[in-house]
Amino acid sequence: MTQPSLNDRLAGGLVGLLVGDALGVPYEFHPPETIPTSELIEYKPPPGFARSHRGVPPGTWSDDGAQALCLLASLLDCERLDLADFATRLLRWCDEGYLAVDGVVFDIGVTTGAALSAVRQGVAPGEAGRDGVYANGNGSLMRVLPLALWHQGTDAQLVQAAQLQSCVTHRHLRSQVCCALYCLWARRILEAHPEPWQAAVQTLRHIYAEDEAATEELEWSIRPDDPPEGKGSGYVVDCLRSARWACQHKTYAEVVRSAIRLGNDTDTTACVAGGIAGLRGGIEAIPLQWREALRGQDLLAPLLERLLMVRG
Repeated sequence: MTQPSLNDRLAGGLVGLLVGDALGVPYEFHPPETIPTSELIEYKPPPGFARSHRGVPPGTWSDDGAQALCLLASLLDCERLDLADFATRLLRWCDEGYLAVDGVVFDIGVTTGAALSAVRQGVAPGEAGRDGVYANGNGSLMRVLPLALWHQGTDAQLVQAAQLQSCVTHRHLRSQVCCALYCLWARRILEAHPEPWQAAVQTLRHIYAEDEAATEELEWSIRPDDPPEGKGSGYVVDCLRSARWACQHKTYAEVVRSAIRLGNDTDTTACVAGGIAGLRGGIEAIPLQWREALRGQDLLAPLLERLLMVRG
């Protein structure tokens, strides 16, 4: 089979995360045993399923997608990772619905909300995120993929940027390391590496060779050599592991549907897994009906066009 081009992968990654997010929205908070069978998982759940966020039209991305687009827009406008600009855009999203479909914000994590409140009160963006061990939700992981799509510096610079963007809302080192590993995984896929996860882990170990604390988080908390395991929780390590587990499936549709069938934090698990699956297979691997029914095309299209121009 013909390998997708770089542009196809870039588009697939961005659209893939948004479609995965939107597909998972109606199933959020439901335990796995109540999720419909894979073939019935669509933007609009089957009759009788008590979908979450009932006032949200099918095909709408959530806070995951909006924050990812905030990061991408900031990178494109500033031509670098500018934490102050990024934090300002997150506040605009929260307060005004910036880059949210229809301008409606319907989901925000507790840790993210607390961090944005701190920014409003004048705390520096890089210090705003909570750094306690119980503040390791997946709120920075879910949005970080555009950084890997946009970034053209060294692996070490990508890792540093991935960690910094996490600090705005999730400052614990574990969340930072998860974001760094995810970005390297995405970069290796963009490079068409035959073993992208393993290559990303090897690179991160080299970068962290003199960083004992980061190495401890990688080896003892994330445990990247363990077999992938699927859990639908909002814990950042579970989310990353679940994305890797879901990506054992071959097609984009199989990946995101299997992620959703883990239950609970369905939109974020499918967002994180869907971005990787879209990178891997390219834009054409995402079912056409899901691409066409994705809402917010007027927000997505100009940002995607600019991304492809920068990377082209």
